[in-house]
Amino acid sequence: MTDFNTLVETRRSVHDYTDEPLSEDTIESIFEPVRLSPSGYNLQPWEFLVLQDAETKEALREVAYDQAHVTEAAAAVVVLGNTDPAAHAKPVFDDWLEKDYIPNAEVRDQLLENVDGMAAMAESERRVWTTRSTALAAMTLMYAAWDEGVATCPMEGFDAGALMQTFDIPEGYEPVMLITMGYPADDTPDIDNERKARRPVDEIVHFESFDPVEETEL
Repeated sequence: MTDFNTLVETRRSVHDYTDEPLSEDTIESIFEPVRLSPSGYNLQPWEFLVLQDAETKEALREVAYDQAHVTEAAAAVVVLGNTDPAAHAKPVFDDWLEKDYIPNAEVRDQLLENVDGMAAMAESERRVWTTRSTALAAMTLMYAAWDEGVATCPMEGFDAGALMQTFDIPEGYEPVMLITMGYPADDTPDIDNERKARRPVDEIVHFESFDPVEETEL
């Protein structure tokens, strides 16, 4: 297992992959820590569609503006968020009660009522809600993959409506992002080159009040 700081410092978004496939064991090992990602109320709204066959990856490429690394990667992952906050609420709060995270069934029922209120929010609000938690799981996925030596690339460029239709994804899910996965090519510049510039801590962190800071030249 890689030291976390090293994992963060060496992870890159990679477009160039080898032809080596990902084994089922490797994919399961990657997704195991994804299960532990945090989410609002621990409601875990995420779902993942993993595509490895040439035909399904080609179909995804068609709705991802013909980006080549969709088909060149060993796998492409469609990251989906369930927009119904109540979808998994009862087993989640039953577990809290069983493990004494909450004192009694009355508190559990109040939590369920709170989540039912969230489920009544406008669709636009529920889409934002699920994206917040699901994006956390997507980042866990990228770090977990790199810990297995598997490179990834998050992708925002796709036609969400066409994606939903192509893969028969039911209503009530938000396509949050795509992630390509595979073993990085030996000569990929994404891995070998010096990291692209990042803004410094003193430019992105504000203490006590949001005072504007002078931007540095990257």
